[in-house]
Amino acid sequence: MNDQDPSCAFHSHDHAACTHDVLTRAENLCRESGARLTPVRKRVLEILLEEHRAMGAYDVLDRLSVEGFGSQPPVAYRALEFLVEQGFVHRIRRLNAFAACTSPGDSHAPVFFICKACKAVAEVPGQSVRDEVDRIASALGFAVERTNIEALGLCPTCSAEAAA
Repeated sequence: MNDQDPSCAFHSHDHAACTHDVLTRAENLCRESGARLTPVRKRVLEILLEEHRAMGAYDVLDRLSVEGFGSQPPVAYRALEFLVEQGFVHRIRRLNAFAACTSPGDSHAPVFFICKACKAVAEVPGQSVRDEVDRIASALGFAVERTNIEALGLCPTCSAEAAA
């Protein structure tokens, strides 16, 4: 999916193809690393890939429960933790939620554009932003371990609806 316009979360696109691409990459990366993409972990990733939206752990758990994967919070949290550790899912701190990574396996520094109305999330490359953060931090003598850059606003659809 990383060959596509990262703003596809906000526009019509071949969603089946992007979902298939991410799942295939995740399966291949697990096979290469020896990590286990168990049925529940794979299903959680599929749920997050269904729409380009962030979902809370309890929303994911509700879906898993309906599908017979269990109804206890650790079921969802363990799967999400694994997927985040593997780089298949990002935690969207602003929403206390999770979104599928659009380029698993690639070393990247994403910036998230989050629609406050519909919760759509676009993941865009942000290496230049990260480089600037690192430059400023270095001048301060600060060593950055992690950044999570999130921009909150309205996607094109919700912006147009608000203007109407």
